[in-house]
Amino acid sequence: MLIAITGGRGQLGRTLERVLGAQHQIIILDLPECDVTQSREIDRIAALKPDLIIHAAALTDVDGCARDPIAAYRANALGTHNVALACQRAHATMLYISTNEVFDGAQTLPYREFDPPRARNPYGASNLAGERAIQMLLDRFYIVRIAWLFAPGGNNFPKKIIELARQRGALTGVTDEIANPTYAPDLAHALARLIETRHYGILHLTNAGIASRYDFIAQILKHAGLAHIPLTPRTLADYPRASTPPTYSALANIIGADILGIQLRPWQDALEEYFKSL
Repeated sequence: MLIAITGGRGQLGRTLERVLGAQHQIIILDLPECDVTQSREIDRIAALKPDLIIHAAALTDVDGCARDPIAAYRANALGTHNVALACQRAHATMLYISTNEVFDGAQTLPYREFDPPRARNPYGASNLAGERAIQMLLDRFYIVRIAWLFAPGGNNFPKKIIELARQRGALTGVTDEIANPTYAPDLAHALARLIETRHYGILHLTNAGIASRYDFIAQILKHAGLAHIPLTPRTLADYPRASTPPTYSALANIIGADILGIQLRPWQDALEEYFKSL
């Protein structure tokens, strides 16, 4: 299969290239050579004649999206719309990486694939607009919602926490922002299995289990040998910021786990492997 990956130099894109490259031909599409927000890229991507386009390119700076909603919509909504048009013209399947932040966080149980999305910030709303463009334009697509992605290499969340812990000697962690830490290699292997099923539609794929930011940070410090660093619990209200993240946006992997048998291991086990890979 010929697979094009937008955002191919990002955390997930690099991992997907390694995982899928063993069995498929991969084309990497990323800035500055390929800017999916430009309409000229529609025919250029379609001319590659891919069988599948994995659209992992996105503006993921949540606070940046809140400060500049137009930029958020240009990258995450218009960019996705353009990639969907390229898929339409190339008769290709599309796999879109979306986010848990399409939900508003008002629930107290993990969100299922069939729960109605209600984004509460520009980052989530722009991703939701991308989802709707795909549903409008295509009949063969996977919309895969993920949460709190981390991967070996690059500027990832565990790396940032370790650097801050060493610089400051003490940290705080939010207790009321809750989701699913998701390890990019586990997600990539799950996506490799998914594209073989041709079970199109909306899926949630995250590592099993939920965590607050505080829980996640505590586990990172433990594995990094920094458990002695003081970690103080705080709430989202203690941190004024440009964006308003959903408090509870954990995802339930109903279709993947219960119907397709695609189950990701607990996030704690994945985090342990992350540290072994360093």
